[in-house]
This record gives sequence, structure tokens and C-alpha cells, in this order.
Amino acid sequence: MAEKKTITVALTGQPNVGKSTVFNLLTGLSQHVGNWPGKTIEQKRGTCQLDGAKMELIDLPGTYSLTANSAEEVVARDYIIKEHPDVVVAILDAAHLERNLYLVAELLPLPVPVVVGLNMIDVAKSEGLQVDCQVLETVLRVPVVPMVATKNIGVRELVEAISAVACGNVPYAPKTPVIRQDHQEVLLEIQGLIADCVPDPYPLEWVALKLLEGDRVITSMMQEHLSADVWDQVHTILHLHEDAIIAVAGGRYDWIARLVHASVTRPRVGQISLTDRLDRVATHPVWGQLFLAAVLGLIFWLTYAVGTPLQGFLDTYVVQAAANWLTGSLAGAPPWLSSLVVDGMIGGVGTVITFLPILLIFFGVMGILEDMGYMARGAYVMDRFMHVMGLHGKSFLPLFVGFGCNVPAVMGARILESSRTRLLTILLAPLVPCTARMAVVAFVAPIFFGSSATLVSWGLLSLNLIILALSGMLLNKLLFKGRRVAFIMELPLYHLPNWRTIGLQVWQRLLSFLQKAGTLVLVMSVGIWALSALPYGEIETSYLASFGRLLAPIGEFMGLDWRAMMALLTSFIAKENAIATMGILYGGGAGGASLVTTLKQAMTPAAALAFLVAEMLFIPCAATVAVTRQETNSWKWTIFSVLFLLVVSMGAGIAAYQLARLWL
Repeated sequence: MAEKKTITVALTGQPNVGKSTVFNLLTGLSQHVGNWPGKTIEQKRGTCQLDGAKMELIDLPGTYSLTANSAEEVVARDYIIKEHPDVVVAILDAAHLERNLYLVAELLPLPVPVVVGLNMIDVAKSEGLQVDCQVLETVLRVPVVPMVATKNIGVRELVEAISAVACGNVPYAPKTPVIRQDHQEVLLEIQGLIADCVPDPYPLEWVALKLLEGDRVITSMMQEHLSADVWDQVHTILHLHEDAIIAVAGGRYDWIARLVHASVTRPRVGQISLTDRLDRVATHPVWGQLFLAAVLGLIFWLTYAVGTPLQGFLDTYVVQAAANWLTGSLAGAPPWLSSLVVDGMIGGVGTVITFLPILLIFFGVMGILEDMGYMARGAYVMDRFMHVMGLHGKSFLPLFVGFGCNVPAVMGARILESSRTRLLTILLAPLVPCTARMAVVAFVAPIFFGSSATLVSWGLLSLNLIILALSGMLLNKLLFKGRRVAFIMELPLYHLPNWRTIGLQVWQRLLSFLQKAGTLVLVMSVGIWALSALPYGEIETSYLASFGRLLAPIGEFMGLDWRAMMALLTSFIAKENAIATMGILYGGGAGGASLVTTLKQAMTPAAALAFLVAEMLFIPCAATVAVTRQETNSWKWTIFSVLFLLVVSMGAGIAAYQLARLWL
């Protein structure tokens, strides 16, 4: 260790093996969270100190293999091959050893030493499995460390094994899997053809194996580096041996079978585990959906019963108190400066701050569900319904939370592994009607529809969900050519959640939200304030009003004047602003009565319905736009989301007005 002060360690493993728990235990608050260059995939780095030695840990994305089936797999293998860390630590789930060892089978042929952390030994024992780590280490010929990361058992031993391997204090000669015998000569033939053309730092045999597997990235790379004549020879061999992928995978599974046979003792036949008993309900076609409904109902209840009052508390005692204090402090300053600070800056940033209780509840509950192993069951029972929108079951939970607030819905999409599914979920999330939009409906609907207001409200909610489903089908077909990502998700064994891991995840995500989304919201809020104040300090003569009058021709198709269009525009900051803007532009006072009277005179019921339809589908608030930019890492998709919802909301509003005129 003295020879090298810092050791670079890459943590890898399949999803749900406790890799994040190990990373959090080792790095604590020294973590740095960002995105991999050019990717929307989260990158985590941190440092660990032990006995004067320093390690830099990189938490690679969870992957089932190192084949280019997803961006996560490409990121993981490119880092290992190109950056060449000192040690790769493969965290395995002892209760699902066969499946986990497939990733190890792909790691061992790479020119980086591997240490195995055999996690969840306690869970495996509860399922009746006995894993002999010494035998496994002897057969693998790499260090194997038994662990229970949730109880901090085996973590120090893992660090010591990493140090020993990195410093060369233990022999490292792994027993790697080999391709089945019927294709070994084919592999050697391809190696001979490409031997002089494989670019650094890719290993020759590994590249040849990937060619036989049909790996699209490696195939494209080698096609560029080989001459046309040599590529034709390679292509001919691959065409004649299209079944080679079976030989490659078969060799790995034979290798895995020998390892498991030597090191694992299974429970007696007929023994029913705790997971099996719980899954009789959780994954049942009927009871599973009812149980999921109860879990989601609990989340909904927490959002309204706990999150909403806390949101109101923050708004009253933090945001408004700060606004009042600044108003008094700036009493002698120019009016425009006071308005900029109070209305533009505090109003925008304050909106972000009030989201924190909802985000805290969402990330906390989702972290518990995911860490204990239930999230996979919820996604499983909802999969068939989500396929209608070109998504899969795991997208359901982020979309559901959008009923409370679209901000955590967009941020919640990061739990999805597929970049295509993640993007489509983000684009659809603003179509879920949040509580702020429902508040506008709750105010306007009784004015025009009286006793039928409840029916109208339910109709508007149903319309949003129908358009969400139709938009999902349309976007999937137009943007992604109707492609569907296969929903392959393991059902991990149930186990107690690790509160330290959940707490760190919640903290990191809240901090990221405040740092990134808060900055964007501040810029947007100041911009909207400037447009509403310039050039004469009155909203009626502002640039924003002028823009609203430009939309008057569209408003006429919905029976709305420029003032109603302005109310829609200002709801971009926060949906509740629609009511406040109406109060100003329609001459309503502080009490709601005069506004009610004026609105009844200014709008017909058909126009009011069109306004509500457009408001429910209108472009998301500034905070949602900000996190959309943050999560997609793309202004192109953010602008597309805004324009798409603008077209949908205007089109639906016009259609609603024209149809409603026939009987209202």
C-alpha cells in the first residue's frame, strides 16, 4: 500500500445485490454524484480511508452482464477496460449465486484483478442455502469475502482483500470459463484474423468472444478497424456460426454449474421460504394488485396527510416570512428591486423549497420499498397495464406519485434502468394531474357547474389519464419506432431495509434537487418576473400581456379572452398562479366573491370547461421543467416536452369548447 497512496476500486454487481449499501458504508458523505460523460446515467464516486491507505471508489451502474444491451452495461465495461482500475469488486447476492456469477464470468477474462464480495449471507441462510466461501474461493482462485452489508459485517475484510490484491500480496490466477468445445476452433480462427487490428486497450480473446456473441458495439468497432477483405472473412465465419452465442453462454453456465455444485448446499425438497409465502399475495394476479393498491394508498395518504401540511408550513413560515421580512427591509429601495427580490427570486426559489416534504416522503418510501425487495413485485403486477403506453411495470410508481407533484414524478424516473423507458416516463409525467392543478379545478368548477362540479372534476381527471395513455402510445411509435424494452426483473428476496443507505440516498437526491433545479427555477422565475413587469411596471401593459394578446386568436377558439390566456401562461411558475392572475386581470379583490361574479360574466360554461381542460394539460410548472432538464440532461427533450404539452393542451381545449357549445 505504501507503493501507491491511492487505489482505484470499481464496484460492480447486478441490481438488488447491496452494492449501493457497500458503497455508502465505505464512502459515507464523501460521495460525489453526477452523470457519466455524455450519459444520463448517474455516476457516484467516493473515497475511503483505512489504516492510512486511501481508496477511490467508483460505483458502476448495476448490470446483469457486460454485453451492449443497455447504456449501463456499456458504461460499466468501458470504464473497466479503458480506465483500468486497480481492482474490480463484484458484489454478489449469496441467495442468487447462479445468476450473479454470470457477471463474474464476464469480468474474469478482463485484465483487471477481481475481488468477490459475497453479500446477503444471512438472507441465503434464512432461505436454507449454505454457501461455503472457502470452497468457492478455492475453485474461483480469487478472494471471496462473506458479507452482511446491512449489518456492516465483512466490510473491513473486503477492504483488506482489496488492499492485498492491489499491492500484489496474494497470488491472482483466476479460473476463467471457456467456450464450449465445439466452437473453440472457431474462436481461435477469429482471434488469428483480428490479432493485429484490435485497438488498445481491448483484450484480443474478449473481443473475439464479443464478436461471436454478436455484440453490436464491438462488431461496429472491429468493422472500422479491419480491412474489407479481413472483415469479409470474419463476417463469413460469424454467419456460418450464428449459434456461437449459445456456445459462449453455454460455456459460462457450465462453469457456473460446477462452482455452485462445489460450494452450495441447498435446502431440502419441499421447504417453503418466507419469500415464497409473502409472494403468494404480493405477486398474485388479484391479491397482488389489491396489496399494491393499499401500498400506493399509503403513499397517497402520506403525501396529503403529512407532505401537504408541511408544504403549507414551509410556505407560510419560511417562504412568506422571508418575503415579508425582505419587503420591510427593502421599503426604501426602488419598487422594481423589491419586486425582483420578493416576487421574482423568493417566489421562484420558495416554490422549490416547499417541494421538499413531498420529495422527502417520495424518496424515503420508494427507498424503503426498493431496499426491502417489494418494488419489483409492484412493477411485476402492473406490467401488463403499462405496456399500453410503451412502458413497463416499473414506470408505474413514479407516474403515480405525480398525483401529488410532478417534480418527484420526473425525478423518480431515475429508478428505471432503460434510458428509453426513463425518457418516455419523464415526457409523460407532466400529464399526471398534480394537486396544484386539481386546486384550480376545485375553485373554478363549482362557479360554472354547481352541483355537477364533482362529476366534471372526475371527468377532467379521467381525460388526463386517457390522454396520458394515448400520448404514450403516440410518442413510443413516433420517437422510438414502437420499440419495447423487455421487462426482465429479478424478484429479490425480502430483507430488512438498510436505513443508512436509504438516508444517504434521500439526502443526496434532495441536495441535488436544491442545487440544480433550484438554480434553474431561479433563472426562470426572474425571467418571467421581468416579462410581467417590463416596460412600465404594470402587468396589463407588460410584455407578458402583449404575448397573451398574441394568443388571443387561439383563445377565441376556446371562448377565452387574453386575460384567461394570461392566467394559463402565468401558471407556468406555479399552477395556483392561474387563480391569482384571474383575480388581478378580471378585477377580483382579496375576497373571492367579486372574482366569482366577474368570471361568470366573462366566461360561458363552455369556455370555462375549455379553460379547465387546457389548464389540466398545460405545460408543466417551472420546477418540473427544471428537473426535466436535469434528468434528461438535454434542452432538446425539455423543449420538446413543453411544445408537445402546449399543442396537446390547446388542441384539447379547442375541442372541448367546440363540443361543449352543442349542449352547454
